[in-house]
Amino acid sequence: MGTSAEKHARQKQARSSKLQEATVRARQSSRRRRLVTVIGVLLGVGIIVAGVWILTGSGDDDTAEGSTTTTTAGDSTTTTAADAAELPRPPEGITLTEKTPCPPAAGTEKRVERFAGPPPTCIDPDASYTATFSTTKGDFTATLDSKKAPVSVNNFVVLSRYHFYDGVPFHRIVPGFVIQAGDGDGDPWGNNDLGYSIHDELPASSAEYVDYSLAMANSGPNTNGSQFFVVLPGGGAQLQPNYSWFGQVTQGQDVVAAIGALGNAEQKPTEAVVINSVRIDETE
Repeated sequence: MGTSAEKHARQKQARSSKLQEATVRARQSSRRRRLVTVIGVLLGVGIIVAGVWILTGSGDDDTAEGSTTTTTAGDSTTTTAADAAELPRPPEGITLTEKTPCPPAAGTEKRVERFAGPPPTCIDPDASYTATFSTTKGDFTATLDSKKAPVSVNNFVVLSRYHFYDGVPFHRIVPGFVIQAGDGDGDPWGNNDLGYSIHDELPASSAEYVDYSLAMANSGPNTNGSQFFVVLPGGGAQLQPNYSWFGQVTQGQDVVAAIGALGNAEQKPTEAVVINSVRIDETE
């Protein structure tokens, strides 16, 4: 049975063993809590990183050629909830696979949709040029300034004489801001591939974007192609000097204004307005 001293020794040893077990269990519990905390932190970081990627990630569609990037039109008519019209696809055109030649002044026989490279200089530097737009909403005429923007004017004249703009609708209409056209394939609208781009010819300041100005749309520096826009009354104040100005509508401004009223809150036309043709007139 043992002595009283031995009994006390056994009780002390039992208490010591229980204390050690409790200490071990506490340490194990503490390690589990730390592990859970670390896993939680890592998961949290993962979620945050994923959130940042979702917020900052973007695709090529966000930089479609032709987007003028400014979307702060202040005209109240941009809040209309009218349904967008279904736009007709431009007629099928041919693709030039060789170096682009100058088209005849009277225009080519077939519409060209895509080119193998930029055109050579085809305009006369001493001549003056006007472009008459025949649309399903009426006609308007713009004087092209080949002195300020020779590359842009040459490009526009060449494309017009290749009938590139024939059958092309105004795919973007922002009341109080701009009307935009020049997407030659509409797949999707605002993102056509012309086969080349030309460099910028930027104005000195935004003050040059007066009412009914004609300018090139782009998706960044030196990405001009076929798309262009006409500035609606008051719209120039919303533009930075990042777009090649190359002409001015001098006749048919009422037609431009009528087209400019046909846009909804999503900057889409509520009525399909199509360019039937663009006639280029040259004078000495």
